Amino acid sequence: MKSTSQDQSLSDSRELDRSYDPLTGNPPSKPNKKTIKQRFLKLLPCCRSGSSPSLNQSNVVDDGELSTVCYRPEGLDQLLQQTNFNRKELQILYRGFKNECPSGAVDEETFKTIYSQFFPQGDSSMYAHFLFEAFDTHNNGAVSFEDFVMGLSIILRGSITDKLNWAFNLYDLNKDGCITKEEMTEIMHSIYDMMGKYTYPCMKDNAPKEHVDNFFQKMDKNNDGVVTIEEFMETCQKDENIMQSMHMFDNVI
Repeated sequence: MKSTSQDQSLSDSRELDRSYDPLTGNPPSKPNKKTIKQRFLKLLPCCRSGSSPSLNQSNVVDDGELSTVCYRPEGLDQLLQQTNFNRKELQILYRGFKNECPSGAVDEETFKTIYSQFFPQGDSSMYAHFLFEAFDTHNNGAVSFEDFVMGLSIILRGSITDKLNWAFNLYDLNKDGCITKEEMTEIMHSIYDMMGKYTYPCMKDNAPKEHVDNFFQKMDKNNDGVVTIEEFMETCQKDENIMQSMHMFDNVI
């Protein structure tokens, strides 16, 4: 039975990355060396510039494979049920993930290194840390393919409620169910650090504090110094600009 289970896991993995054709028995193709940034851009099509943001592009499908993955993801059918991606989209996302993370999971330092290349003018390490923790739903210091694709599914294809819950979880740094001014200040400073000092127009030194004050003036309905999930959801759903931003990535993939 153990051998059968292992064979099924391997079959699921091969079906995900399309490295094996059960009809022809084709083996994985040879790896195609690319820079970290190039591969990550293909992993996140919404960030890729100069091209149409579609997962169906042949240049993505033609990417080569790397060697055997140490960590095997859940079966394709299970991920189809748990996410809003179709079979082909999951296969392409998995191939991109494997190319960048042949071990099957990405640690925080690797995540920061990849993320920093999108913001060379600033320091994105702290914001990347917060983002990594939002994706690391099991709090084990690693983001697996399941963690990644389920988070991405919410961001790109989730309902308004799902997206707002995910954003709240990102801001709620200690995961106690409410956002404090201290937490929001850390978030805002990390965003301004990531954008860098040489922006146009120039940012004022007190800009992060002003943003935090505005956030709490709008969100903290009972003025108790914290924002609960209920306050956050109610305020966001009544704000036209926030609602428009929730649909920003609806047609990315």
